[in-house]
Amino acid sequence: MELHRLVQLTTGIALLTCVLAVAGTQAYASGRAQRAALLDRLAHGGQPLPPGRRRRFRTLDRRLRRTALGRRLELRLAATGLDVTPGEFFAGMLAAVAALWLIGQAALAPFFGPLAGLLGIGAAVQFLNWQRQKRIERFIGQLPELARILANATQAGLALRTAIGMAAEELEAPAGEELAKVADQLSIGQSMDQALGELSERLPSRELVVLVTTLVLSNRAGGQVVSALRNLTDTLEERKETRREIRTQLSQVTMTSYAVPVLGVGALFLMNGVKDGALERMTASHLGQACVIIAFAMYAVGFLLIRRLSRIDV
Repeated sequence: MELHRLVQLTTGIALLTCVLAVAGTQAYASGRAQRAALLDRLAHGGQPLPPGRRRRFRTLDRRLRRTALGRRLELRLAATGLDVTPGEFFAGMLAAVAALWLIGQAALAPFFGPLAGLLGIGAAVQFLNWQRQKRIERFIGQLPELARILANATQAGLALRTAIGMAAEELEAPAGEELAKVADQLSIGQSMDQALGELSERLPSRELVVLVTTLVLSNRAGGQVVSALRNLTDTLEERKETRREIRTQLSQVTMTSYAVPVLGVGALFLMNGVKDGALERMTASHLGQACVIIAFAMYAVGFLLIRRLSRIDV
C-alpha cells in the first residue's frame, strides 16, 4: 500500500512538473515575442509595423544595439526617418561591401577589391547623410507652416502643448512625425525644454534652433508668443526662398563635385578595357599600388574641397 501511494505521489509530482514546464515555456515564449514587438515599435518610432512588414536580423540587431557603434547608427537612422533597424542596415552594408569587393576584384584587379569595399562603406555613410539632410531640408520647408499653426492655436487660447499636438496631426511627414514624438514626450511628463531640445538635436538647423528658442523662452517667461511666432513666420518664409535660390545657383557645382570621382573610376575601366590586364600589372608593384592610393586620395580631397567651397550657410 505504501509503495502504491509513493508511486501515485511520484506520478503526480512528475505531472505537475510537466505542467509547470509547459506553462513556463509558454510564458517565456510570450515574453520574448512581446519584447521583440516592443523593440520593433521602438525602432519604428513607437508606431506599430505596417501590415506584412517583418523585421529581419533580430539577433544581429539586438547585439548591435548594445555597442557604441550600434547606438550611433540607431540615432543616425532615426534622424533619416528610414524604416530600417540598425541590424538590417548593417547587414545590407556588409552585403554591398562584399558585392563591390568581388566586382572590383573581378572587373579591375585583385588590388581594387579592398578599395571597392571601403568605397561601399563610404557610400553607405554618405547615403545616411544624404537622407538625413534631405529630411532636414523637408522639415525646414515646413517650418513656416508650423509657426503659422502654432501662432493661430495660441491666439485662439490653446496651450503650447495642445498647439504642438494639433500641429502634429495637421502637418505631413517629417514635421508631423517629429512633432508627434515631441507630443508623446510631453504627455509622459518630459519638460518642454528637453522635448524641443531633442528635436533640434535630431534635425539640426538654424531655422529650427530659432523656432525652438522662441518657444522655450516664451514658455518660460510667458511672453507674447503670438506676435513672436508671426514675425518668425515671415522670417522663415524669406529664408526659405533664399535657400531655394542658392540651391538652384549651386546645382552645377554640386554635379561637378560628383562628376570628378566618377570620371576617375571611369578612367580605370577605360584603361583596363583598352589593354586587358594593364591594371593588374600596374598594381603588381608597390610603386603602382602607392600611385593608385594617392590618386584615390586626391580625388577624395577634390570632392571634399568642391563641396566645402560650394557650401553657403544662410
